[in-house]
Amino acid sequence: MSLGWILFILAVIGFHVGLFGMFKKAGLEGWKALIPLYNTWCMVKKMDLKIHWFFFQLVPVAGQFVTIWICIKFVEHFGRFHLIHHAATTLIPFFYFPYLGFSKNERYGGIPVVKNYKKSASREWVDAAVFAIVAATIIRTFVFEAYVIPTGSMEKTLLVNDFLFVSKTSYGPRVPNTPIAFPFVHHTLPIGTSKSYLEWIKLPYNRIFAQPIKRNDVVVFNYPVGDTVIREFQSEINYYDYLRAYESRGGTRDMLFAERDDIITRPVDKRENFIKRCVGIAGDTLSVKDGVLYINNAISEYPPASEMPYIVVLDGKGFFPDEFVSKELNVDLQDPEQRDFMQLQGMQNTYRITLTPSQLEKVKSFPFVVKSMITPELNTSGFGNTYPYDTTNFKWSEDNFGPIWIPKKGAKIELNLKNISLYQRVIQVYENNVFELKNGKVYINGQPATDYTFKMDYYWMMGDNRHNSQDSRFWGFVPEDHIVGKASLIWFSWQNGPRLNRIFKSIK
Repeated sequence: MSLGWILFILAVIGFHVGLFGMFKKAGLEGWKALIPLYNTWCMVKKMDLKIHWFFFQLVPVAGQFVTIWICIKFVEHFGRFHLIHHAATTLIPFFYFPYLGFSKNERYGGIPVVKNYKKSASREWVDAAVFAIVAATIIRTFVFEAYVIPTGSMEKTLLVNDFLFVSKTSYGPRVPNTPIAFPFVHHTLPIGTSKSYLEWIKLPYNRIFAQPIKRNDVVVFNYPVGDTVIREFQSEINYYDYLRAYESRGGTRDMLFAERDDIITRPVDKRENFIKRCVGIAGDTLSVKDGVLYINNAISEYPPASEMPYIVVLDGKGFFPDEFVSKELNVDLQDPEQRDFMQLQGMQNTYRITLTPSQLEKVKSFPFVVKSMITPELNTSGFGNTYPYDTTNFKWSEDNFGPIWIPKKGAKIELNLKNISLYQRVIQVYENNVFELKNGKVYINGQPATDYTFKMDYYWMMGDNRHNSQDSRFWGFVPEDHIVGKASLIWFSWQNGPRLNRIFKSIK
């Protein structure tokens, strides 16, 4: 277990132990302090606050500092109103709460103490709100952050509108590159299109209690090619894809910048957040052969909830039961487009079905399925539409890709005209070197270079729904300084109502 996790667990224990003592002093049963959410419900009732404050905690992001505000109010019922007490509640509750709960010098005064304290309501609100915001910002920056799944690239491991907790202690909290920023938003202010951060102060990459990523972790990271963005498209069409298409029509980068006025650049920590599975770590050699992923020449573990499209042929003597189609394959039989979408046009009894490994086994169990004719649908042609977009040396596709070596910190490689397209962006953009290619020779920082030693570790990210995923096959390596955290828990899920079977489900 990492040191960051150990400290986090100790802080959680300290918080709840202290709250246990505070509850006892307030005349509440101590065990109630140990149950998340129920403890704040008890505090709200004890302090006679409006019940809506309890439910405001459930609002994503904003709910974090509502919870802190409730804790601050509870501390005030112990007669502690000064800013220093608010600060201790906000920043070090794991030390301060045990003191309030078990010190003989502290007692619970209750509502009369609060009513007798002479401080304007506006001052009270400002004090509590400021510290709640500060605490929530610290938690969001260094401990965990809420994240919602926007696309189906990780299905069915993660579904659209799964709400996650992303642990930032798993790999070590990252110090922000842009520490001066509007709280609770990422890169753009809630109103308008202005940046939510200032670049007057820029901090170099640093990670506290750094821990390595493990192969097959589900990771949230900053979009590597999100350094330059066309505001109109954001990450839906990345700038480099757009530029390649623009150049194919005879344009140049300078012409594109002259033509558009909505091209912006972003520092690492303000690039879009993506979530994928880390299938390859620094030093691995990765390849995809006929849709099968290999790491260091061994078949990689296949995520149990991942999806793959298959061509399934039936013998014409039966069809899947309606319940299987609707519940297992998630096809709405009342919708003609969904009902008919599986059958391949012009091919009788032949269907295209996206299946998880367990669903594939169920399909094979039906007697009318021709088992010898179940084949994965592959993209086996080299179109030059995958990283590194070098059709001369690398005619790769999504399902036949590599082999490619993932850079490792301190490792040295030979540079030549064949492999330079694989590593140029790493050398030039991620590791901030001046790169030139002149007369068939590589120059780095003005000096001829025949080799290069990497400064960071890199990772290879892929979606579990590999035929519906924009991932490293299209934009390459993810540097260690782009890593945000590990997706650890689904705390809520929604599709036309709560998906109760997914709430508080761990992510594997």
